[in-house]
Amino acid sequence: MNILLWILAALGGATALAYVRAPLWGWTVALAVWLGSYATLMRASLVFTAVAATLFVLILVPLNIPALRRRLISDRVLAAFRTLMPAMSDTEREAIQAGTVWWDAELFNGRPRWRRLLAVDAPKLTAAEQAFLDGPVEELCGMLDDWEITHELHDLPPKVWRFIREQGFLGMIIPAKYGGLEFSALAHSTVVLKLASRSITAAVTVMVPNSLGPAELLLHYGTEAQKDHYLPRLARGEEIPCFALTSPEAGSDASAMPDKGVVCRAAFGTQPKVLGIRLSWRKRYITLAPVATVAGLAFKLFDPDHLLGEREELGITAALIPTDTAGITIGRRHDPLGVPFQNGPISGDDVFIPIDWVIGGVDGVGQGWRMVMERLAAGRGISLPALGTAGGKVVSRATGAYARVRRQFKLPIGRFEGVEEALARIAGATYMMDAARTLTAQAVDLGEKPSVISAIVKYHLTEQMRRVINDGMDIHGGSGICLGPRNILGRAYHGLPIPITVEGANIMTRALIIYGQGAIRCHPYVFQEMQAVDDSDRLRASKTFDRALFGHMGLIISNATRALLLGVTGARIVRIPVQGRTRRYYQHLTRMSAAFALTSDAAMLMLGGALKRKEKLSGRLGDALSYMYLASAALKRFEDQGRPKADLALVKWVCEDMLYRMQQALDGVIRNFPNRTVAWFLRRLVFPLGRRFRVPSDRLGHKVAGVLLAPSAARDRLTAGMYMPRDVDDPIRRLEDALPKVIAAELLEGRLYRALDSKTLVTRDYDALVQEALQRGVLNESEAVKLRVALEARAQVIQVDDFPADGAPAQTLDRTDAASM
Repeated sequence: MNILLWILAALGGATALAYVRAPLWGWTVALAVWLGSYATLMRASLVFTAVAATLFVLILVPLNIPALRRRLISDRVLAAFRTLMPAMSDTEREAIQAGTVWWDAELFNGRPRWRRLLAVDAPKLTAAEQAFLDGPVEELCGMLDDWEITHELHDLPPKVWRFIREQGFLGMIIPAKYGGLEFSALAHSTVVLKLASRSITAAVTVMVPNSLGPAELLLHYGTEAQKDHYLPRLARGEEIPCFALTSPEAGSDASAMPDKGVVCRAAFGTQPKVLGIRLSWRKRYITLAPVATVAGLAFKLFDPDHLLGEREELGITAALIPTDTAGITIGRRHDPLGVPFQNGPISGDDVFIPIDWVIGGVDGVGQGWRMVMERLAAGRGISLPALGTAGGKVVSRATGAYARVRRQFKLPIGRFEGVEEALARIAGATYMMDAARTLTAQAVDLGEKPSVISAIVKYHLTEQMRRVINDGMDIHGGSGICLGPRNILGRAYHGLPIPITVEGANIMTRALIIYGQGAIRCHPYVFQEMQAVDDSDRLRASKTFDRALFGHMGLIISNATRALLLGVTGARIVRIPVQGRTRRYYQHLTRMSAAFALTSDAAMLMLGGALKRKEKLSGRLGDALSYMYLASAALKRFEDQGRPKADLALVKWVCEDMLYRMQQALDGVIRNFPNRTVAWFLRRLVFPLGRRFRVPSDRLGHKVAGVLLAPSAARDRLTAGMYMPRDVDDPIRRLEDALPKVIAAELLEGRLYRALDSKTLVTRDYDALVQEALQRGVLNESEAVKLRVALEARAQVIQVDDFPADGAPAQTLDRTDAASM
């Protein structure tokens, strides 16, 4: 009986620690339960009970009195923090403060509220957005010939440029009152996805003006005069914009930017003394620069004559400058791995611009880095994730069909387990990518600027694109490496490093941004603690820091208790608002959220500011946070689409893959944790019963791969949104045409092989073989026709391009003049 009471007491105390939201009262209740239980069970003396009660009152009750607690503890810790915390640069501070937090914060605090995520409406385009996709976007895709673009013109054809401008593709984010389309983030993402499934060159050309560029910056920070002048012209395509940020000596490190401007007065136009800025700069890797008519420019601004105020160093500033301004030079084009979107250097020497050209006017001086970081917080999560998802959809559709049509050793190659394993990775990754893409776009449409989530999807969806295309190339084999009009994946394979590199190189994004920003912005208390350290108001700082410090301490204890409790019980005690086959995944993710939060706090506590230099540890912590978000997105997609039974294998594969990866990431943190004593305790709390998650099983992989190998509603849902060509000579259309024909004839082909094995038939040539089978009664007339049709369709699919012995068709490097487009 005593053992049972001990267990009940322990559970009561643990529950108070794990679930009471006011942390100090949670401790108080827990200790009261434990002390009371001990005194009762051990029949403690009156003296012991009195002493224990006195200590309890003297220690814990004052801790629940804020004023006394601040004086005794919080103010002392705050003073120590001010001494120990490393200084933060202005660019770091602005990057961290940019954007908002959303579902990532729920995952970070260890107690995700699933009802909040599931309450978000299912993604849906407006009627106007859908009409644009079905009309102009469909028409534009039909105009694109990627072989012509990449190997003959090295640019989009003039008629395509005209169509893009005239149909408003460059103004998707611009409000209707300025003549733009005013599309949602979801529509913007979906348009880019469809274009990217046809031509990366066209997709990049459209997505850049609609992401981080002049239009986006003007919308949020421009003066009314700037908006009225530029936005209608940008919406109509009369202006081609670019945004110049990267310098030869400064890529990701904005503080090292050498491009400078000096506030001065000079003659401009007909006016002799105009207040303005004299600029010199060197920028490179600037998309659309070779054809741009107006350039956004980031530079450091100085005011040595104090024409704008007392400060001399005014900080990074952004301006909008017509490219025909005196002193500007647009250099020759870069060649980004043979993907010929317009990209090149732009420089300026002794360029004078009026102060009115600063985005936001005088009020925008010194605000450029904040502007860029805030817009990247949302924009990074739209265009590149859409491009990555497009890669997954094209590979899923084309490679699945190819693996069923192509035969070796008398079997479709998709039936070999090695190929099947790659197909499962392709399908699972594509499901996850599309789920994360749509969920992130929804967050932006809800008004969020999810900087951490945007970094997650930018990194992981472009990395998954790389993995998926590599798998696809392995399956296509020789047909994948022979470039030509018939090749589906070759140019995408060439261009893989491009999305990996731009808008924050993936190595930096993983090692520094995802967890670096996440640890501060997503954590419920760290940002408050940092704000208190910087606050010059002593009383306000004391109160803020006290609440944050003890909330933080309570969170650590709560998550430690919950991680252990959920690990021991397999998270079965977690209440989830979902029933059915996916319920356990929600429970497992809740457990891993608590384990991640505990591990993260341990890393911050033990390493402090040094953690940002431990990029391997912070990268693994970022991975764990990312995998939780990606699994959450997959579960949300499954619910939004009505839990289709045929998609269950896909969502299970994603969740099991993500849970295993989370486990490995946290294990990697613990194995490499500098303090081995803390690591020992972490392992017992995070993995009390060992590492129990496993990679998706072969049986599950078989089901997932099967989705790609035959026409079905599940296959259509997985690849929805990509462009489906209508031209019968298009390589994807050939595959789509061949797939049902080959499947319909598989039994007949098997009958032929059996006849060959039994020596009933001896001819090896397919045409003669079918004729012989017809003559010997192995096939009837209608079956022979069906088989011939299938064999001809397969023969068309497996053909590759060849060229004259003296090389491929002549290539031209001429650049289309923007004025003639």
